[in-house]
Amino acid sequence: MTPPRASRTYDAVIVGGGHNGLVAAAYLARAGRSVLVLERLGHTGGAAVSTRPFAGLDARLSRYSYLVSLLPRKIVRDLGLGFRVRGRTVSSYTPVHRDGRPTGLLVGGGERRTRESFAALTGSEREYESWQRFYGMTGQVAQRVFPTLTEPLPTREELRRRVDDEDAWRALFEEPIGVAIEAHFADDLVRGVALTDALIGTFADAHDPALSQNRCFLYHVIGGGTGAWDVPVGGMGALTDALADAARAAGAVLATGHEAVRVDTDGKAAEVTYRSADGEGVAAARHVLVNASPRELAALTGQAPPPPAEGAQLKVNMLLERLPALRDPAVDPREAFAGTFHIAEGYEQLATAYARAAAGDLPAVPPSEIYCHSLTDPTILAPDLAERGLHTLTLFGLHAPARLFARDNDAVREELLRSTLAQLDAHLAEPLADCLATDAEGRPCIEARSPLDLDRDLRLPGGHIFHRELSWPHAAEGTGRWGVETDQDNVLLCGAGAVRGGGVSGVPGHNAAMAVLERTGG
Repeated sequence: MTPPRASRTYDAVIVGGGHNGLVAAAYLARAGRSVLVLERLGHTGGAAVSTRPFAGLDARLSRYSYLVSLLPRKIVRDLGLGFRVRGRTVSSYTPVHRDGRPTGLLVGGGERRTRESFAALTGSEREYESWQRFYGMTGQVAQRVFPTLTEPLPTREELRRRVDDEDAWRALFEEPIGVAIEAHFADDLVRGVALTDALIGTFADAHDPALSQNRCFLYHVIGGGTGAWDVPVGGMGALTDALADAARAAGAVLATGHEAVRVDTDGKAAEVTYRSADGEGVAAARHVLVNASPRELAALTGQAPPPPAEGAQLKVNMLLERLPALRDPAVDPREAFAGTFHIAEGYEQLATAYARAAAGDLPAVPPSEIYCHSLTDPTILAPDLAERGLHTLTLFGLHAPARLFARDNDAVREELLRSTLAQLDAHLAEPLADCLATDAEGRPCIEARSPLDLDRDLRLPGGHIFHRELSWPHAAEGTGRWGVETDQDNVLLCGAGAVRGGGVSGVPGHNAAMAVLERTGG
């Protein structure tokens, strides 16, 4: 950590050293601008970090964010990042009990395998053919929309013309996504698998008229122009470490352990007051880029806070001695857990869980999904752990809004964790608890985080992983040219709460840097 020089005026002071702040810092520093990054924590990376959460075991888990889809290759190329991803051989596996026997839907492993799985589950190939048409449509939209994320915001009509498919536009941008899902698919399980992309990080029903589920779905299916979700080699921390290295190499100053507490600006010049172990200081800046939530931006600038945000997920990390056997004998656990393993995510199950949570109760059958990083990328495990057959599991629980944890965060978290794992156990031939590794203190290797925990640890407002509801990727009233502008000309929002924010993308960081460079002569 290098402390900032108090007498210097920087071209840009960036508040927050998460991945978007580091992207902005690297772009601006490479363009010859003087850049200071103030990071509250003792390390950079924000929510995109790798940690060793289990004592005595060298397993580097992507603790919060864990897969990559929305990061444009353009950013990786522009910044010369030594960062790679690997595709997963299986997209998803969803177990279910049908006609008194365990079965499931496997998507991936080749076209023939997927087609056969659809036919075995549903009794015909109609659902598979509908699946191909539906995701053929979203694939076309992805090819046309994804490149716009690093361009100035198109108007709604410009984006509509770019999509150039009125049926697709209506299905994704105008009608609740449940309408399209129900029109394409008849099977409850197939409908549920399709719907999950609309619910990751978003608390909504399939037919919510506000269309927050549609915006979530859109960002989940356009990544990279294909919608593929890839595994970061070395864990998510490999990305943010590469970004930090790129920013430093270009001349940016990264000051960890420095918490910004106030931003004063007249629209042309700004001062950022910060606290560190050495006391309070002030950094002068021509531009301030805030890689934090709109709530934190308001607090820094002394403005009225935005409407409260609310996250709705349970995040669980595990280390296993072995992958558990499945009750469905037709699927190898290494296949089932290589992609996204859907639990209690039938269409009606999702609707019931949402309704129950909206009424103020924990879902009786909590939906969630799991994936195993180490099957695709074993480098996150020390060689001895990999040789012993250990594996990581990451679970993301849906429809768990922050309000449910308010009465007793610890007790509710534990209750929800137990019932979520019970739903998983219903599809396993052995209890998950029997497969968990133990740490150096003899404790099971499992940790859980509620939305309130994420607010406390990472200052995600209400635990919302996108900082607030996702926006459409087009201009609207007040969005500005790049979607990062605020009502102060020289203060920009470059976190997940920006237009086209959310997820591990680097897009808001790129766009905030482009806005600064445009204003200051490239």
